[in-house]
Amino acid sequence: MRITTLGCNGSITGDLRTTCYMVDEDILIDAGSGAGDLRLEQAIAIDAVFLTHSHLDHCAFLPMLADAAGSFRKTPLSVYALPETIATLRQHMFNNQLWPDYTMLPAPELPYIRFHPIRLGETAELDGRRITALPASHSVPCIAYRVDNGTASWVYSADTTFCADFWQELNRIDNLRYLLIENTFRNDNAAGAQRSGHNTAELLAQGRRLLQRPVELFIVHMEVGHEQATMREVLQAAGEFKPQMLQRGHVFEL
Repeated sequence: MRITTLGCNGSITGDLRTTCYMVDEDILIDAGSGAGDLRLEQAIAIDAVFLTHSHLDHCAFLPMLADAAGSFRKTPLSVYALPETIATLRQHMFNNQLWPDYTMLPAPELPYIRFHPIRLGETAELDGRRITALPASHSVPCIAYRVDNGTASWVYSADTTFCADFWQELNRIDNLRYLLIENTFRNDNAAGAQRSGHNTAELLAQGRRLLQRPVELFIVHMEVGHEQATMREVLQAAGEFKPQMLQRGHVFEL
């Protein structure tokens, strides 16, 4: 199994792309602006999208993806998300005002998109790949994801502040190999992190103290322009894990 980083940032400035990870050739974890770099044939091949939450940097390119690929596909694009996320997208995105309602178009019996609710702790299995919703704590309903091929697991924290349940779930994953953790803010903006449901290095340190497994740690979703300062704080907080700043284009092999 290969997981390709199409986007891992909180901004679209310059060469940065917002969150989107491609599992093999047919699954996306989130559909931020990284999805816009897919060639048409790649977009057509995507069969399932797993959304962490409703914020635009994680889902804004979903309607464009459906629009570009829908007429070439014989089946709807399956979109997995929390029921609350689905409700938000129905009301504010696929509402025939902001964007056509592709959950009903071009025909109710064969729409471009079909939503599938996924709840905390539930697993969807697609051709031997198990994708499980894990806890997260954000300003809107949000879940993290574990992708497991039986040999190894890749975990993305989604947008989250400190969430003890998330770290405890990691300790239950006996084949944990890769961990992607958001660290949006620097420590001097702890108030902003608390208000918006994001991490700082000090909060990351709280979680790291709960983690009882070795893991390859990657840092994502940092505030644009402050990446180097943020990474210095992360290294002080979790240096024993040798954290790396994830880059667009990085490929994880499991």
